[in-house]
Amino acid sequence: MAPSIDDIRVDSQRFVDTLDSWIVDRPGRVILLFLLVSGLFVLGLGGGGTDSGTDQFTEDVPAEQALQAVNDNFERVTFGDDSGTTQLIQSGANVLSKPELLRMLEAQRRLADKPDLNVERTTSVARAVARTLDPSADSIEDEIRAVERSTPGEIDRAVRMTVADDPGLRALLSDDYNARSASASATIGTVSHRLPGGASEGPGTSGSSPLTSIQLRAEYIVSSVGGDITVFGSGITSEELGNVINDSLGLVIPAALALILLFLIVAYRDPVDLLLGLVSLGMAMLWTFGFMGLAGIAFSQLLVAIPPLLLAVGIDFGIHAINRYREEHVGDVSVREAMRIATDQLVVAFFIVTGTTVLGFAANLSSGLSSIRELGIVAAVGIVFTFFVFGVFLPATKVFADRWRERLGVPEFGSAALGSEQSLLGRVLPVGVYIARGAPRLFLVVILVSTAVMGQYGAGVDSRFTEDDFLPPEEPPAYLEYVPEPFRPGDYTVTETTNFLERNFQTGEEDTTTVYVEGPLHQDYALEALWRAGEDPPSSFVADGGHARETSIVTVIRSRAERDPEFAALVARNDRNDNGIPDDNLRAIYAALLDSPARDRALNYITDDYTSARIVYSVEADASQEAVTEDTRQVADRVRFEATATGGVIVLKAVSDVIGESAFRSLVIALVAAAAFLILVYAVLEGRPSLGLVNVLPIAVTVAALASTMRYLDIPFNVLTGTSLSIAIGLGIDYSAHLLHRFVEEYDGATDVDDALIETVRGTGGALTGSMLTTVSGLGVLWLAISPILGQFGLLIALSVLYSYLSSILVLPTTLVLWDRYVATGPGSDLALGDADPATD
Repeated sequence: MAPSIDDIRVDSQRFVDTLDSWIVDRPGRVILLFLLVSGLFVLGLGGGGTDSGTDQFTEDVPAEQALQAVNDNFERVTFGDDSGTTQLIQSGANVLSKPELLRMLEAQRRLADKPDLNVERTTSVARAVARTLDPSADSIEDEIRAVERSTPGEIDRAVRMTVADDPGLRALLSDDYNARSASASATIGTVSHRLPGGASEGPGTSGSSPLTSIQLRAEYIVSSVGGDITVFGSGITSEELGNVINDSLGLVIPAALALILLFLIVAYRDPVDLLLGLVSLGMAMLWTFGFMGLAGIAFSQLLVAIPPLLLAVGIDFGIHAINRYREEHVGDVSVREAMRIATDQLVVAFFIVTGTTVLGFAANLSSGLSSIRELGIVAAVGIVFTFFVFGVFLPATKVFADRWRERLGVPEFGSAALGSEQSLLGRVLPVGVYIARGAPRLFLVVILVSTAVMGQYGAGVDSRFTEDDFLPPEEPPAYLEYVPEPFRPGDYTVTETTNFLERNFQTGEEDTTTVYVEGPLHQDYALEALWRAGEDPPSSFVADGGHARETSIVTVIRSRAERDPEFAALVARNDRNDNGIPDDNLRAIYAALLDSPARDRALNYITDDYTSARIVYSVEADASQEAVTEDTRQVADRVRFEATATGGVIVLKAVSDVIGESAFRSLVIALVAAAAFLILVYAVLEGRPSLGLVNVLPIAVTVAALASTMRYLDIPFNVLTGTSLSIAIGLGIDYSAHLLHRFVEEYDGATDVDDALIETVRGTGGALTGSMLTTVSGLGVLWLAISPILGQFGLLIALSVLYSYLSSILVLPTTLVLWDRYVATGPGSDLALGDADPATD
C-alpha cells in the first residue's frame, strides 16, 4: 500500500528532527565527518585536467562528424593530421618592392633552416616572383640572389607577369593590389610544418596545439628580419585562448574576492561568523572540484560558470542560516534551542531551493552538446553539496563555536539580524507589501502583461558560436592601464590579426566552406557536374570571373595539365567542349593523375576508388555563418550527385543552432519540472499545492527580463551565456522559495496576511538583500574580464540575481495577497482539496 501524504509528512518531519539532533547535540562529530569527506575529495583535485578551445563543443554535432569523415577520406598530405600551417602576414607601403620581397624570402629561409621547426615547404608571392626572375632557381637561397640582382623595374614586370599567370597568388595579396604599379600593402606567406603522427593542428583536449611552440619560436626568428611581418596560426590562437581565460580570472578574482569579503563583513558583522561562512564556501568548492576530478570531468570554459553559481547559492545559504539563527537567539533562548528552531525551518527551505535548482540544471542533460550536459551534472552535484555544507556543516560549526564562545566569555559582534524593524533596510523592504495592499489586481495585470511582452521580445535572442567569443577585443579596455603589474593581462594579437585579414584580404586561411560529394564519379558527366555547381555563385562566395573560387579535383586536373604536356594531351582528347574539363574516359584520367607527382594533391579531393570527392570554396571573410551555411547548401543542391554541405563555418553554425535550441528546451523543461516539484513539495509539507504555482511567477518574470535584456544588449546565446536562463531559474527559485517558505511559517488563519508578509520581507528579506548585494557586486565584476564571453556571463549572472531579488520582493507579496483572498480561504482552497491543515501541524 502506497504511503499517504500524512505518512510522508510525518517521515519528513522525523528526518528533520533527527538532523536537528545531530547538529545541536553532536556538532563535533558532524564537523569531523565533513572534514573526512573533504579529505577524500582533495584526492580528486585536478584529476580531470582542463579543456579549452572550440573543439570541445563541436564533437557531438553531426556537421562536425561529417567534416571529420571528409578529413579522414581526403586530408592526406597538404592539410592532413600530420601537417600544420603558419602564416606570415607582411604589411608595409609596398610589400612587392625589392626590400620587402627580400624580407619575406629571408624570413622563410631562416625558418626553413631550423630543424626543430619541421618545415616541409614554404610558399609566397615573393618566391613566385623570384622564380619568374630566375626560372632555374631551385632553393630559397637562389631566389634571394635572383631578387638581389634585379632592378626595381625588372621586379615590377616580374610581379605583374607572375600574378597574371597564376590567379591563385592573387588571394595572397591584399585587396588594394595594383597591377599597374605592381604594389600592395599586405601579403601572406605560408610555412607548412611536419607534425608528429597523430598530432592535430587545432587545440586538443589539453587546450594546447602542437603548433604553439613552433609558432612562438617562429615569432622570435621572424622578428630578427625586420619590417612588419606577423606570425599567425592555430598554435598562437590556441595559446591566447588559454591565456585569456587565465588572465581574465587573474584580473577579476582578486576584485571579486575583495568585494565579496567586504559585503560578507557587512552581512555577518562578526569575525567568527565570517570565518565560518568562508570555510563553508571553500568546502563546497572543494567537494565540487574534487568530484569533477574523481569523475574525470575536465575543467573547460563552460565550467567557469560553476564557481559563480556556487558562490551565489552558498553566500545566500550562509547568510540565511546565520541570520535566521540570530533571529531566534535572543533573550534567554539558548544556542541549542535557537539553532534547533532555525534549522528546523531552514532545512526545509534549503531542500526546496536545492531540489528546484537541481532540476533547473539537470534540464541541461537534454542538450545535444556533451559540454553542456557536463555543466548540468556538475552544477546539480555542486548544489547538492552546497545544501549539505550550509544546511548541516555550517549550523554545526556555529553551535560548536558559540558554545566555546560562551565558555570563554568571547563577546559577539553585530549579532542583530539584518532587516530589523528599526533599521533603514527594514523600513524599505516592505514596499512590495504596500503595493499589494493598495492595488494587487492592477499590479498583477501589469506584471503579467510586462512579462508576456518581455518574453516575446526576449524570444528573439540570437545564438552565435565563433572563436571570437573566447578572444579579447582588438583594443584593450582603458581601465587596464590602471591595473597594477601583478594582475595586468598580457598582450593579445589574434583578434587584431584576424580583423586585419578580414579588412585587407578577400578571404583568409579559415574562410572556406566544403561540399562533400558521393558518387560514383567515373560517369562522363561527373566532372562537368562538379564544376557547374560553382557557376553564378551566391553572394557569400568569392567569385573569379562569374565562377566560385574553388579547389577541387577539377582544379587539380587543370593545374597538372599546365605542367605535364602528356597529361594535357590526354585531357584534350577527352574534352568535348574544350574547357579543360574531361567529359570521357574519366577512369583513365583519374588513373593517369594518380600515377603522376600530383597524386597526393589529387587524393585531397577525390578518393582512390573514385566514389567520393570534396569541393572547397572560398567565402567572403565578413560573411555571416548563417549566409555561408545557407549558400553552401544551395550550391550542394546543384550537384547532380548526393552532396552534403560541411566545413568549419557550417560546423560552428550548427553548434550555435544547438546552443539556441538547448537554451530554450532546457528552459521549458526546467520551468515545468520546477513547477511540478514545488506543487508536490507544498502539497506534501503544507497541504497547499497552489503555493507551488505562486512560487513560479517571480521566476517567470526573472527569466523574461533576462532574455529581453540579452536581446537589447545584443548578447547572444553562446556556450557560456546559453546557460544563463538555467542559472536564472536556479537563482530565481532560490530567492522566491526562501520568502515563500518563511511566509508559510508566519501565515495562519488567525494572522492577517499583511502582518505575515511584513514579518517575512523584514526577516528573510534582510538576508536576501545581503546575499544579493554580495553576489551582484562580487560576480558582476566579471564584466571587467578581458574575455568577452566571461564579461557577458558575469553581467548576466549579476542581472539574474538582481532580477530574482526584485521580483521576489516586489511581485511575490502581491501574488500571496491574491492567493490568500481567492485560493487559501475560498471554496476551492487547497485545504478543501487536501487532508492537512497547516495551522494545526
